[in-house]
Amino acid sequence: MTEQTAEAAPAHRYTAELAGEFERRWQQHWEEHGTFHAPNPVGALSSDAPLPADKMFVQDMFPYPSGAGLHVGHPLGFIGTDVFARFHRMNGRNVLHTMGFDAFGLPAEQYAVQTGQHPRKTTEDNIATYLRQIRRVGLGHDERRRISTIDPGYYRWTQWIFLRIYNSWYDESAGRARPIAELEAEYAKDPSWATLSDDERRAKIDSRRLAYLSEAPVNWCPGLGTVLSNEEVTADGRSERGNFPVFRRNLRQWMMRITAYSDRLVDDLDRLDWPEKIKSMQRNWIGRSHGARVRFASGEHSIEVFTTRPDTLFGATYLVVAPEHPLVDSLTADAWPSDVDDRWTGGAATPAEAVAAYRLAASRKSELDRQENKDKTGVFTGSYAVNPVNGASIPVFVADYVLMGYGTGAIMAVPGQDTRDWDFAEVFGLPIIRTVQPTEGFDGKAFTGEGPAINSGFLDGMDVVQAKKAITEWLAERGAGEGTVQYKLRDWLFSRQRYWGEPFPIVYDEHGVAHDIPVDQLPVELPEVDDYSPRTFDPNDPNTEPSPPLSRATEWLNVELDLGDGPKMYRRDANTMPNWAGSCWYQLRYVDPENTDRFVDAVNEKYWLGPRPEIHGSADPGGVDLYIGGVEHAVLHLLYSRFWQKVLFDLGEVSSDEPYRRLFNQGYIQAYAYTDARGVYVPADEVVERDGKYFWQDQEVNREYGKMGKSLKNVVTPDEMCDNYGADTFRLYEMSMGPLEVSRPWATKDVVGAQRFLQRLWRNMVDEETGQLRVSEAEPDEATLRALHKAIAGVREDYAEMRYNTAGAKLIELNNFLTKAGVTPRSVAEPLVLMLAPLCPHIAEELWQRLGHDTSLAHGPFPVADERYLVDDTVEYPIQVNGKVKARITVAADADQEQVKAVALADAKVAELLGGKEPRKVIVVPGRLVNIVA
Repeated sequence: MTEQTAEAAPAHRYTAELAGEFERRWQQHWEEHGTFHAPNPVGALSSDAPLPADKMFVQDMFPYPSGAGLHVGHPLGFIGTDVFARFHRMNGRNVLHTMGFDAFGLPAEQYAVQTGQHPRKTTEDNIATYLRQIRRVGLGHDERRRISTIDPGYYRWTQWIFLRIYNSWYDESAGRARPIAELEAEYAKDPSWATLSDDERRAKIDSRRLAYLSEAPVNWCPGLGTVLSNEEVTADGRSERGNFPVFRRNLRQWMMRITAYSDRLVDDLDRLDWPEKIKSMQRNWIGRSHGARVRFASGEHSIEVFTTRPDTLFGATYLVVAPEHPLVDSLTADAWPSDVDDRWTGGAATPAEAVAAYRLAASRKSELDRQENKDKTGVFTGSYAVNPVNGASIPVFVADYVLMGYGTGAIMAVPGQDTRDWDFAEVFGLPIIRTVQPTEGFDGKAFTGEGPAINSGFLDGMDVVQAKKAITEWLAERGAGEGTVQYKLRDWLFSRQRYWGEPFPIVYDEHGVAHDIPVDQLPVELPEVDDYSPRTFDPNDPNTEPSPPLSRATEWLNVELDLGDGPKMYRRDANTMPNWAGSCWYQLRYVDPENTDRFVDAVNEKYWLGPRPEIHGSADPGGVDLYIGGVEHAVLHLLYSRFWQKVLFDLGEVSSDEPYRRLFNQGYIQAYAYTDARGVYVPADEVVERDGKYFWQDQEVNREYGKMGKSLKNVVTPDEMCDNYGADTFRLYEMSMGPLEVSRPWATKDVVGAQRFLQRLWRNMVDEETGQLRVSEAEPDEATLRALHKAIAGVREDYAEMRYNTAGAKLIELNNFLTKAGVTPRSVAEPLVLMLAPLCPHIAEELWQRLGHDTSLAHGPFPVADERYLVDDTVEYPIQVNGKVKARITVAADADQEQVKAVALADAKVAELLGGKEPRKVIVVPGRLVNIVA
């Protein structure tokens, strides 16, 4: 089609301007009419109309309202979720789809530190921008259900859930959490309980709580002024946000006993409809390992190690403990043994000097550096331990390649079967004993494979499985060890030394004893402060002390409260919860956001999130029907949410023991970026391509491929797309770029293809000059009906399986059929518009209205294919002669094999090839092909 100037364009041509007009109009219509309101069974959001039994809860991962606004990569998952929700709503289901904001967090606080602007102001401004952008894209949200984690009405219940967890313990015999009051009642049955002091009783109870205070090694990030969970530290030992160095040091912090749920968190993955990659990542993070604990005597102490290979115990020639191990000071001898190897001493005069210097150096390393231990560093403690299987005296080293975060913080080193142990043994001149027979021809160092036991006394000749069983039984009989299960998962560090987070609903009395804030006094709100920054610190100094901003809000910090025994002075906790707290349970609040009596009504929760064994099978855990988000949340958010859900389930607060029944990870939209000769990024939208090369302002530039972002100068915003093409074109292009789960490159120049399809479809139904409807009232012919119902069947299946790119292709194919036919019957136009609606809702609503309907099509009906038009009257058979296709024939669909054979042999090309001779063999594969052997 030739280009036309804006002035010459037909008045009713589908352009970005026309699209924008009715997109705004329909968005306003949906809002005014509550089109996407999903009624609850009870409460403020219930309806007088009958409640559909068939519901669908669709959820996007909680977005953080960034000040940068959205680029075109952000709405990919949101649009995908919206298409899915719209399709199911059109099929008569009660669909809950909304969006809130995970609004606490470091970015707003760091901006506040730099500018002095309150994080709430920054965050709320960002939310307003975000809402404007997603509204323009036409997302069908129930806006009554919007929540934000920074709203006191929301974090009141986050604090309430924290108290429920704090006041619970995990009963291993029952395999579930129980109220702490029941633990106290059980202890009280023991006569010895009465002999304990109040402090002793409290300490015993507190040691069992699911939320507890602990003086333990934590990830201290002075650059952010806060501690971080293991999941917030990158593989190279730096903070995920800001890329600051992270150090290990002891601090008193709130912890969540997520480890109590390790087995359930692993085992219940099998019940979830999640990508196998995500399940694998969670299994690996939890790291369940079967092995044995072995005790090595060292003087008056016992050093306990965990090993998955107890069968190699005869090859343990030294022990290694982590620098943070609690026994390090006790194991450090007063003087070096007379025959000590100089390589073991670190050049120090005494073991105490050597160990102290080594521990200081280790504290400055990242976990990755420590695990790699490239330089094979370590120092001898001056002490020896006894190998329980052979009585050998073996040296005890401190080395930073052993971490307190896994196992017991100590290892038995078997250099013959472990590469790192072998390398360490070579550097320090330690014995190496093979305990597994290497495979024939092996000429390497450590042999890490399996084979018969050697040099292992009574284990010799056994395979690994036999040897593990035998040595574990031997250790248990002698009290030197026992079989056990070990996990990599550590308890969740739950304190942050920040301002912009949920305050803890805990106060401390003059003795430092923790007390609950009564539920009727929640929420504990953040005070106003003059300075949002932690105290001055050196981002590279692990010895700086945390000083949270709230510690300086003295009037808020020191408070008089009546907790049931009269007014007293207490001190609040100056730490705040991590931003993960609010995102652990938000799907529950979406269900009942206006409830002031309870975090969610039990009836509403069961309707939207309860198990549906009649639909999903007896193992159905319940939860959100479809959860869409990025793979980057595989561990942190998803693992934490599952933990909170299971605690709430155990306590009888919810009916489902998993938060998300089905998980889908969308891909990413990436973009080309361009650098000039200096390596400086230039604006991608100003680059032109000529003869396979790329130019910016007439200078050749280099093209690279990566994430979309401001620093690469390749950002494209949804606002630009809506301005230049319309929201429906933008939606269609994003969904047509490829399978939703696959990452793909953005190319603005290709967006015009989606626009042209909508323009052709518009022209097939609307006169561009007059704006009048131009559909035919005549009945369609057989070929048109077949094309229509083939499209309906295919599009229905594609929407249900989230194959939006192929659904779009089928709609284009049907529209092209109508274009060639030159006529659009009403009975084809209406189902075509209905099928288009999930992908392009605004143009669909506009056309539906112009077709004479006075209600929105948002609730359908979605077309259903007539099966009779899906059965072909004829079938085409390719004819192979000696294995190569030489001809094609068309026969009646109900033709039998003899009839197909006769038509094939009568074909002119086949007859010519056979030359009048009878073929040796004719094979008819019904419905597929005819194979002739000449």
